[in-house]
Amino acid sequence: MGNVPSHDMTPPPAAETHEGIPAPTGEANLIDTDYVIGQDNIKGQFVFALDIHGKVFTISALVAVIFVILALALQNQIEPLFSGVRDWLTHHMAWFFIGAANIFVLLCLALIVSPLGKVRIGGKEATPDYTYMGWFSMLFAAGMGIGLMFYGVSEPMSHYSSSIAGITVGEDGVRTDWAPLGGAEGNAEEAVRLGMAATIFHWGLHPWAIYAIVALALALFSFNKGLPLSIRSIFYPILGERVWGWPGHIVDILAVFATLFGLVTSLGLGAEQAAAGVEYLFGIPATDTTKVLLIIAITMIALASVVAGLDKGVKRLSEINMGLAMALLLFVIIAGPTLVIFTDFFKNLGAYLQYLPALSNPVGREDANFSQGWTAFYWAWWISWSPFVGMFIARVSRGRSVREFLIAVLLVPSLVSVLWMTAFGGTAINQLLVDGFTGAQDAGLELKLFSMLGEMPLTGITSFIGIVLVVVFFITSSDSGSLVIDTITAGGKVNAPVPQRVFWASIEGVIAIALLLGGGLVALQAMAVSTGLPFTIVLLVGCISIVKGLMSEPR
Repeated sequence: MGNVPSHDMTPPPAAETHEGIPAPTGEANLIDTDYVIGQDNIKGQFVFALDIHGKVFTISALVAVIFVILALALQNQIEPLFSGVRDWLTHHMAWFFIGAANIFVLLCLALIVSPLGKVRIGGKEATPDYTYMGWFSMLFAAGMGIGLMFYGVSEPMSHYSSSIAGITVGEDGVRTDWAPLGGAEGNAEEAVRLGMAATIFHWGLHPWAIYAIVALALALFSFNKGLPLSIRSIFYPILGERVWGWPGHIVDILAVFATLFGLVTSLGLGAEQAAAGVEYLFGIPATDTTKVLLIIAITMIALASVVAGLDKGVKRLSEINMGLAMALLLFVIIAGPTLVIFTDFFKNLGAYLQYLPALSNPVGREDANFSQGWTAFYWAWWISWSPFVGMFIARVSRGRSVREFLIAVLLVPSLVSVLWMTAFGGTAINQLLVDGFTGAQDAGLELKLFSMLGEMPLTGITSFIGIVLVVVFFITSSDSGSLVIDTITAGGKVNAPVPQRVFWASIEGVIAIALLLGGGLVALQAMAVSTGLPFTIVLLVGCISIVKGLMSEPR
């Protein structure tokens, strides 16, 4: 999913209501609470320095370690278990995921046009910490990541192939194909439109509305209400002071597991694609051993980045990676069918808007494989990443009005995703339809990107850059994600001891290895969906808090 660069996100010095949280500028409606960040923490020097929220850290860490032990000990038994969990949740709860995502989009649109859109994040007289260009570039960066590398070619090509193949029905009368909506049997032009519309649907308004809701809630209750920058703070209007007790602990623990398994899913996908790229370039078989070694190597580099610190480590890596991503995108646009890419950008946007109502329908769908296997999984995965990306977006958006915040968060990353998918996916489809090259269509999901690049100039260089991008995208995401998890499990402290972040970065790698060995991609998807489900409920309740909080703000 999105890759969050660790820029220096601390707002300019100001009076602070809580550690690291600047007081509102001008008129705002602070919440009066006696809670102090870290008051429930356990501090001391054990094997290494600790400053942890006793209950949240202990439960989260213990469950994570027990999960790893069971996953490694029961490798042969857990694959059917994971498969069953994923299939049951996507089959029976697809309507819930799709409906919830619709609610998030509608709430964002309602806030944009309502008087509540005038509320300013950080207080009535707060000024933006970043220029529009700087802010947009960070939102752009948040939209880039392993997901775009893994699915940039594979998803448009997959939806095109399933659409043009048409509908197939089993003996029980249920569709067995994977085509979105009604497919486009034998109609190449319509299959391209439908395939790109379905792809953009998964990377457009809906996922970014999910991130926007979390980011707005965190920003509102931290910068306007003076509460700690944590997920539990969102629920103060509903729970009151109980938010600092067990109800709040549960919310934070759910946020930890959602973020943890969202990151792990991305690491697993990254390992699959990096291993495929290594085999494609160097002939080294993409075995489980290769994938495990890659995960270990990536995790070790991520740990080094954690120890090096924000400026020396992940910030520099993030800047390099954004440069490489832009270079690869420009290369594909220039070396590929340039005119087709630019014209298709607008055609694909039109197709997306045309099919949006049907693709958003949560009930009565005949395209069960698509809506359950693709859309429901995607929404669960995006939701599992929302505490991570949402916290980043919140920290860089102080001083913006709710209206400009939502418009920018919904549109900027969505348009970046449309351009990326049009360039990479459109080029692969053009190679098939115009040049007759079937390599990208026939390759596995993790190989489609490299097959497409193989038909362009400088194959070795661009494929190597692709592998580097996948690896560094995860390193930067792992480091930033570990910081978010550490902040939550440290009771809201943003400067907890480094060894705690090292622990969480290590756990991510170990869980990814355990899941890959135990069930591969199925296991990764199962955990993303499983942790996304309870956190979806958390976000839906959080929508009520957002409206309550905004209504009490001056505007």
